[in-house]
Amino acid sequence: MSDQIKFIVEKLNKEPFKKNYNLITFDSLEPMQLLQVLNDVLAEIDPKQVVDIREEMPDQTAKRMLSLLGILKYKPPGNATDMSTFRQGLVIGSKPVIHPVLHWLLQRTNELKKRAYLARFLIKLEVPAEFLQDETVADTNKQDISAMEEEKDQLIKRVDRLKKRVETVQNHQRMFKIARQLRVEKEREEFLAQQKQEQKNQLFHAVQRLQRVQNQLKSMQHAAADAKPESLMKRLEEEIKFNSYMVSEKFPKELDNKKKEMRFLQKVVSEPAMGHSDLLELEAKINEVNTQLNQLIEKKMMRNEPIEGKLSLYKQQASIISRKKEAKAEELQEAKEKLSNLEREVSMKATQTREFDGTEVLKGDEFKRYVSKLRSKSTVFKKKHQIIAEFKAEYGLLQRTEELLKQRHENIQHQLQTIEDKKGISGYSYTQEELERVSALKSEVDEVKGRTLDGMSEMVKKLNSLVAEKKSALAPIIKELRQLRQNCQELTQECEEKKTQYDSCAAGLESNRSKLEQEVRGLREECLQEESRYHYTNCMIKNLEVQLQRATDEMKAYVSSDQQEKRKAIREQYAKNIAEQENLGKKLREKQKTVRESHGPNMKQAKMWRDFEQLMECKKQCFLKQQNQTSIGQVIQEGGEDRLIL
Repeated sequence: MSDQIKFIVEKLNKEPFKKNYNLITFDSLEPMQLLQVLNDVLAEIDPKQVVDIREEMPDQTAKRMLSLLGILKYKPPGNATDMSTFRQGLVIGSKPVIHPVLHWLLQRTNELKKRAYLARFLIKLEVPAEFLQDETVADTNKQDISAMEEEKDQLIKRVDRLKKRVETVQNHQRMFKIARQLRVEKEREEFLAQQKQEQKNQLFHAVQRLQRVQNQLKSMQHAAADAKPESLMKRLEEEIKFNSYMVSEKFPKELDNKKKEMRFLQKVVSEPAMGHSDLLELEAKINEVNTQLNQLIEKKMMRNEPIEGKLSLYKQQASIISRKKEAKAEELQEAKEKLSNLEREVSMKATQTREFDGTEVLKGDEFKRYVSKLRSKSTVFKKKHQIIAEFKAEYGLLQRTEELLKQRHENIQHQLQTIEDKKGISGYSYTQEELERVSALKSEVDEVKGRTLDGMSEMVKKLNSLVAEKKSALAPIIKELRQLRQNCQELTQECEEKKTQYDSCAAGLESNRSKLEQEVRGLREECLQEESRYHYTNCMIKNLEVQLQRATDEMKAYVSSDQQEKRKAIREQYAKNIAEQENLGKKLREKQKTVRESHGPNMKQAKMWRDFEQLMECKKQCFLKQQNQTSIGQVIQEGGEDRLIL
C-alpha cells in the first residue's frame, strides 16, 4: 500500500497536475479533497469532466465518475457483490476505494485519453422512450440504425476482402506472428526503459543520501576532535550556575507572581459582572484615592521630611543589578528555548526528508498511529491558534485603551500647565521631579563625599535648607492649586462620560456599517454570478438551437423525395466523397501494381541508356582530340607506318 501511495504522490507532483504533495499531506486529505483529486485526474483524461464537486450533488458526481470508469474499462477488485461497496465508497470519498482507482488511472493516462476520445464516436446513444413515441423521431432512429448496420456490413465485407488478399501472400501466418511479437517486444522495451529510468532515480537519491551521511559523519568527527575536558567542565559549571539561579531565585518569584495573578483572577471571577455604573464608581474611588495620596505627599513636603533615606542609592543599585540579572536570565532562557526549537525543527525536517526520499517509510499500524498523532496535534494547534488570536485581539484592545489614556493624560497635563501659567505658578507640577532630582544629586554627592561625615552633614543641611525654601515658597500656591485640581477632576469626569457615549455610539454605527457593507458585497457577488449564469445559459440555448436547426435541415434533406434536395444532405455528400476516394484508391493501387511490375525492366533500360550516353560522350571526346591533332600536323600512312608531317 505504501508503494502505491508513493507512486500516486510522485505522479501527482509532476506535469500536468503539480499538486506538491508528500506522503503525509496526501494521506491527510479530507474525503471531499480526495474526490476532487480523482476528478482532476479524470478531467485530464476527458476534458468534459472539469467541474468543482462542491457545486455538484454527491449522487451526480458518483454517477458521472462511474460512467467514465465504465467507458475506460476499469474493473473494481472483488466480485459482483462488492460493487455496492465500491459505489458507496466512491460517494463518501473512501481511501481504500479511491487510491486503487488513482493508481490504475495514473499508470495508463495516455492510453485512457485515446480511449475516452474514441468513446464519443463508438458508444450507442440511448434515446428516451418518451421521445420514441413521436413518429418522426422513431422513423429517424430506425433509419439511422439501418444505415449504421449497412456501414457495419460494408466494414465486415471490407475486412473479409483484406483477409482474402492477405491470405494470398506466402507465409502470412508467420508474418502475423512476427508482427505480434514485434508489438510485444516494443511494449517490453518501453517497460524496461521506464524501469531503467526509475533505477537511475533511485541511484541518484542513494548517492545524495550517502553524501549527506558522510557530511554528518565529518561534522561529528570535527566536533569530537575540538572537544576538550576543560571546555566541557567550564560549560557544565555555567549550566549548573544558571540552573541553580533559575531554581532558587527566578522560578520562585515567577511562581509567586503567578499565584498572585491566579488569586486576583479567581477574585475577579467570583465577583458578579460589572456594569457601566460600577466602572464609574470605581473610577471615582480611584480619583479619590489619588487625591488623598497627593495630599499626603504635600503634608510630607510641608514637614520637611526627606523622601529617601541614606541607603536609597544602594537599594537602587541593587534593584538595577537584580533587574539586569533577571533580564539576562530571561534572554538566556529564550535563547535556549529557541535553540531547542530549532534543533527540533531540524530533526523534523531531516525526518521528513528521509521519508520523502524513501529511506524510512512508515507502514501499517505505525503509519496509522503517526497519522492519528499528527491529527491530534493539528487539533491542539488549531485550539492554541484560536487562543492566540483571542489574545491578540485583547492585546489590540488594551493597546488602544493605553493610547487613549496617554492622550487623555497629555491633554490633562497641557490643561494643568495652562492653568498654572494663568495663576502664575508655572512649574509646580514638576516640583516633585525637581525634588527627586535634588535627592539624586544629594545621593551622588553623598557617594563622592562619603569618606568624611562632616562633608556629608553639611551637604545634607544645604539640601534640607534648599528643600525648605522651595516648600515655603510653594505652600501658598498649593492651596490655590487644590481648588483647581478639583475643578479639573470634575471637567475630566464629564469629558470621560461624553467620550464614553461617543465611543459606544461610534462602535455601534461602525458595526452596522460593516454588516451592511458585507451584505451589499454578498448581494453584488450573487448578482454577478446570476448574470454570468444567465449569459452562459443564453449562449448554450443559441448553440443548441443552431445544432437543432442543422439536424432538422439534414433530416429534411435526407428524407425528402426530391433527388436534387437529397443530394444536398451531408450524409449523401460524405457517401459520394467516400465512393470517389475509394475509386481513386483503386486506381492508385492499379498504378502501383503496374509500376512494381515494370520497375525491373525500366531500371535495366535506364542503366543501358546511361551506358550508351557515357559511350557517346567518350566518342565525342576522342573525335575532339583527333580534330586538335589534325590542326597541328598531318598523318601519312606509308608501308604500314604512320608519319606525322608538321
